[in-house]
Amino acid sequence: MSLILVSLLGTLLGYSQTKPEWKEQKDFHGVMAATFHPTEEGHFAPLKAQSGDLVKKATAWKNSVYPTGYDKKAIAPILKKLVAETKALDVKVKAGANDAQLKKLIASLHDRFHEIVEKCNAGDEH
Repeated sequence: MSLILVSLLGTLLGYSQTKPEWKEQKDFHGVMAATFHPTEEGHFAPLKAQSGDLVKKATAWKNSVYPTGYDKKAIAPILKKLVAETKALDVKVKAGANDAQLKKLIASLHDRFHEIVEKCNAGDEH
């Protein structure tokens, strides 16, 4: 009986321990969602208007303090790639790249974002 209680207690404690919110991650996600999802529907105006914001938010995220529980060693190199890719996308937007090129770049950037999110959630069992 006590083994069951210890197991249950461990499970409950695990559920109560969550990583703190990473403000800069949330901020980047807001701009990513506002630019990526419209491109899926063929609307590129938000991306063209906010490509510079993606660079700013990615850079702020990369330079931010890692909250407790986040693996900087695993996340930092991917954040560095994210910043480089947002800069490359911004350059293409400003150079007047066609929509097909922009769609490919923002999709790749979206995938990179999710790669980081996976690393942020590593170790979470819930």
